[in-house]
Amino acid sequence: MQLALARVLSTAVAGASLCLPGSGQADAAPPWFTDITEAALSGVSIQCGGAAKDWILRVNGGGVGLADLDGDGDLDLVVVDGGDAEAYRRGEPGPVPRVFLNRGDGTYAAAAGDWVLPRGSAASFGSGLALADFDGDGWVDLVALGLGPDRVFLNRGGAGWREVAPLPGSGAWSTSAAALDYDRDGHLDLVVVSYLVPELEEARRRSARWKGHAVMAGPEGLVPVHDRLYRGRGDGTFEDASVAAGFRPAVAGYGLGVITLDHDRDGWPDVYVTNDSTPNHLWRNRGDGTFEEVGFRLGVSHDASGREQAGMGVGVDDGAGLVFVTNFSGETNALYARTANGRSFRERSSRAGLAGPSLARLGWGTGFGDLDLDGDQDLFVLNGHVYPAADRAGTDTSYAQAAQLFVREGEQFRERALEAGPPRVARAGVLGDLDRDGDLDLVVTEVNGPVRILRNDAPRPAGARGFRVQPAPRAGAAAHGARVVVQTAAGLALERELRSAGGYQAAAPLEAHFGLPPSAAGALRVEVHWPGRGISVHTDVDPSAGALVVAPPTDGSAPGGGAR
Repeated sequence: MQLALARVLSTAVAGASLCLPGSGQADAAPPWFTDITEAALSGVSIQCGGAAKDWILRVNGGGVGLADLDGDGDLDLVVVDGGDAEAYRRGEPGPVPRVFLNRGDGTYAAAAGDWVLPRGSAASFGSGLALADFDGDGWVDLVALGLGPDRVFLNRGGAGWREVAPLPGSGAWSTSAAALDYDRDGHLDLVVVSYLVPELEEARRRSARWKGHAVMAGPEGLVPVHDRLYRGRGDGTFEDASVAAGFRPAVAGYGLGVITLDHDRDGWPDVYVTNDSTPNHLWRNRGDGTFEEVGFRLGVSHDASGREQAGMGVGVDDGAGLVFVTNFSGETNALYARTANGRSFRERSSRAGLAGPSLARLGWGTGFGDLDLDGDQDLFVLNGHVYPAADRAGTDTSYAQAAQLFVREGEQFRERALEAGPPRVARAGVLGDLDRDGDLDLVVTEVNGPVRILRNDAPRPAGARGFRVQPAPRAGAAAHGARVVVQTAAGLALERELRSAGGYQAAAPLEAHFGLPPSAAGALRVEVHWPGRGISVHTDVDPSAGALVVAPPTDGSAPGGGAR
């Protein structure tokens, strides 16, 4: 996040020359989301150190995740709190993740009993999480990340948690995670992204300057930590496979966000990692139990001018072949588009109208979703600076910043108002249909602020509807990375990938959501391409049902894949 002044100026000059759709103020139309936090999740907040952001541990915020934890079909909520940085320095364990169960209408109640996690025994400071069925029993489990041990909690049949051994070798600052079956052996594995070693000495905390102002140090000048690849044993425990799988670059990055994707359509899950102030990584799965890092070669590690950026959040539009990364203020957010031959990517944020609106913002959580149910994937971006000094004159930015909504219009994105109200210091965010009315709502975290529920009230034509495809509870590891293609009677084809990684310190529902415009009336054909398990085809699907539950083919075929 700490940038050299020349780098900021060169980026700002490049951005100032842009004249693009969406590069001005947001459209004056009413906002698409309504804040219903008071009724849906009142009084829940994230603690992330004190108001003085003079230490890097105090600026990144907590995490948030959505999944059906109790098996009632609704999306429940997990919040990972940061904590008290001074308590961490004293060696005290921090707050534990909290569970909030959906009442069935998109409002939440704090879970009790065995859903309440015990405090750890070691010093800790929470960050992100993973939500997935790691022991294969059909119930969603939890891995809680942060500075300190990364703890693993197994779901007791929808009735609470049972703690098992923490991730081996954890203790560094883990930020985000992604579940995947990288070797297709039928057991879920886990990628954990790591940030850095926070410097404790007071002298290092105040050794940096930004635009003439004293600010906290980092990440440049601090020690980065290698990301880790864990091989799941199928019982909720893991072994570190990073070195054996080649998941170890020569130089570690300052990792913040992660997402899974199959960028080359070979049926093997790849991994994209956003790094702060260092090149981003794209890990290509070779299909033999190993990875190779191809980010620079494929054009997704730097900006269009070849400069490394301060990557935070990441989202993927599978059907359009897009990877979107949020970056620091003074840099533009990056939109990497797959080339026509499918072999590489090109940075296209300026052409798409996404560069100019991001220049004065510092972006974090982001994601694609069809928010107005017109068949196109739209984009949300959460913003907020790390330096309170950003409010001072001459910085060309601010500490609190408005969230952004970009509506897809053909090959362009046009900025619209996401919500009413004041700017915020936002961090993680995740989309999900909280009230099961067919559209995607948004959960947002803030630094030292509330966890907010934003209801989707986007305008849509009469007859438009939402439709989701979700794996059966015991679909297993094959559900992660499954490619879902929905075809309408009118010839519209829509594509999504099932994933639970939510980008920046977030866990997303393992559901594929589709917007169906009025022109998509009639029965649907749904194809699910299960990695290593073939294709299941569902014809004459009634879209008015709102959802389709799918499972891998049961012809006895083995998962297949690389050796362990």
